[in-house]
Amino acid sequence: MIHLQSITVREFNSRDADSFPFNLEIVKSLREIRFQSPVTFFVGENGSGKSTILETIACAAESIAVGSESVRTDKSLAPLRKLAQYFRLAWTKRTRKGFFLRAEDFFGYAKSMRQTKEEFERELNNVKEEYQGRSKYAEDLASMPYRGQLDAMQRRYGDGLDTRSHGESFLALFQSRFVPDGLYLLDEPEAALSPARQLTFISAVMHMVQQNAQFIIATHSPIILATPNAQILQFANGGIREVQYNELEHVQLTKDFLNSPESFLRHL
Repeated sequence: MIHLQSITVREFNSRDADSFPFNLEIVKSLREIRFQSPVTFFVGENGSGKSTILETIACAAESIAVGSESVRTDKSLAPLRKLAQYFRLAWTKRTRKGFFLRAEDFFGYAKSMRQTKEEFERELNNVKEEYQGRSKYAEDLASMPYRGQLDAMQRRYGDGLDTRSHGESFLALFQSRFVPDGLYLLDEPEAALSPARQLTFISAVMHMVQQNAQFIIATHSPIILATPNAQILQFANGGIREVQYNELEHVQLTKDFLNSPESFLRHL
């Protein structure tokens, strides 16, 4: 399902034109992005603007942010919220499901989950102390909200995201938060994933596509970029163009390096 069909950009106000991110070449040249597949990849060198555009889409779509503040209040997104005001989003079906996740926000999310769990456990202990000498029924009623939240966290995350390796907890987050009919905006999800885990991630994405989910992903990973039937948009030279997998420098360079690492390393 392609929920978000396209993005068009209206002409900037002259007051904004010289400030970040309006002064980026990719932003100056951007007129439209059309999404032709349930999975679209943004690929390009560092500084090419792919994360900037992805984050602006998240602001324009008012996506739920995982691991950070709301896209409406996150200070790091303030310039992009201004750019998002110029974005017009065309929908096949407007969805409020899904989320926006930057790889660097994940540790904050895991820490927040641990702190929330500890708070619920403290409240349970407080209830036990407060209801000593009173009926078990009264204690159970008072503790029910906290037990319910802890049970829900246990079902979703097991013993906790921060009790696993970075890659395992990253995958656990995806697998627990992916739901049908969602729009998922992900920035460099490969950051925490081994090659084998990246294949698992592809499997999870393909499974969700079958349940009407849409993904827009900024990535450098040749493995993740190989997701079948994905649209690949390359950010380069201040513009965006659609390319095929085997055209990508990321892919060709990785192949060449693996075939002959010594020919690259001897020049370092």
